[in-house]
Amino acid sequence: MKQLQSGFPQGFLWGGATAANQIEGAYDEGGKGLSTSDYAAYKDPYATGKVDNFTFDVTSKELAEYKEHPEKYLFPKRWGIDFYHRYKEDIALMAEMGFKTFRVSISWARIFPTGLEAEPNEEGLAFYDKVFDECAKYGIEPLVTMSHYEMPITLTEKYNGWVSRELIPLFEKFARVILTRYKSKVKYWITFNEMNMNLNSLYTGAGVLEDLIAPGQKLQATYQASHHQFLASALAVKACKEIIPDAKIGCMINQIESYALTTKPEDQLQALKSNQLNMFYPDVQARGEYPSYMARYFADNDIHVVMEEGDEEILREGTVDYVAISYYMSHVTEAREDAAKLAGSFDSPIKNEYLELSQWDWPIDPIGLRISLMKLYDRYEKPLFVCENGLGAKDELTEDGKIHDDYRIDYIRQHVEQMKEAIKDGVDLMGYTTWGCIDLISCGTSQMSKRYGFIYVDQDDEGNGSLERYRKDSFYWYKEVIESNGENL
Repeated sequence: MKQLQSGFPQGFLWGGATAANQIEGAYDEGGKGLSTSDYAAYKDPYATGKVDNFTFDVTSKELAEYKEHPEKYLFPKRWGIDFYHRYKEDIALMAEMGFKTFRVSISWARIFPTGLEAEPNEEGLAFYDKVFDECAKYGIEPLVTMSHYEMPITLTEKYNGWVSRELIPLFEKFARVILTRYKSKVKYWITFNEMNMNLNSLYTGAGVLEDLIAPGQKLQATYQASHHQFLASALAVKACKEIIPDAKIGCMINQIESYALTTKPEDQLQALKSNQLNMFYPDVQARGEYPSYMARYFADNDIHVVMEEGDEEILREGTVDYVAISYYMSHVTEAREDAAKLAGSFDSPIKNEYLELSQWDWPIDPIGLRISLMKLYDRYEKPLFVCENGLGAKDELTEDGKIHDDYRIDYIRQHVEQMKEAIKDGVDLMGYTTWGCIDLISCGTSQMSKRYGFIYVDQDDEGNGSLERYRKDSFYWYKEVIESNGENL
């Protein structure tokens, strides 16, 4: 029988997480090509006063307008927080906190500017060499996401993203290049960031312009694009095990734990089905085959995933070593006509009366993280990794250069406590990387003012500011947590 683990294990990977398209900037330097994230415009929330406007989707009409008249629009991800030039300073700050790991992603367009080149861009490869070498200098293990919500925009324009099977060999080429280049520097990998968010936004998750999909065919396109990503992920896993045999490579989802609104059996059944739609993604990647419950869902929704001979074998041979998750909130669901659509949404409109809300109206549910970890480990019996969790909030920089973010400390403390309980429950948890360990451009809203970090970056939503870095109160608190291996909370 497995012995009770009383706390975080030795070697637990404490750290923080980022994405290339939200921190690097330098969108036109070092030979980088334009990516889909470079065409996620800031759609004027400051004019309306709203803080919840999402920029997940881009239409073909908007893309054409953006390309023809970029001066009319703000594209905050193009400038990020200038990590491209300030990576040494930023990694030094993370080392000061005691990070054991730092989650980054590699921009596909920095390595293959259009995605179609026969040879990679050496300047792009050299940049990540420098980043990983800087991590090594402080004993920080890189945790690298191969594809985090971006691809060369050329692949969207030429193929409409992952709805086309043509992207599979292009991604495999990209994966093999970076695996080979960094085989002595990176031991932890993730193939695709939050694959289940295809259910929410095909443009963000799969580089697909939805308005080019035939009417009534969005679900068909969603699952066809997902199938192509499953194959690409499996081939990347296989390549990783060939090239770096001692590496660990995982999949990742945005974990959306659905609670039934009532004890009514119909609501309970819908909660089960909602959870299945999210679990579908790691089910394929961790088990190596499509789960049986999707057969009826596909039939009921007239979805016909096109598979070629050999696809099932590729999936079987490309199962991941661990399952990574982001966790921000739980959802409430009920039996209603749009229940399946809500299951794929990032934030359910049905609010839980027992939970407080963040400034962006996201329910705060630390116990939901424990429930998620217990269910996932029971389901897969593979190690888990919480590689995103954090609180987006409007921080205030005082005149003396301080940021008092007790609300963030309280949020993370509660979630760390629940991870500790999950470990006692028998969950094999590899590590914890908080989202946006340094302030960055929001994925969903393209705002800078939606801050997650332990490190404050002096920049506003329009890109104005000194870019100077400041340590928040949470910086010092998280440092103590890491030093005590989660005992000092």
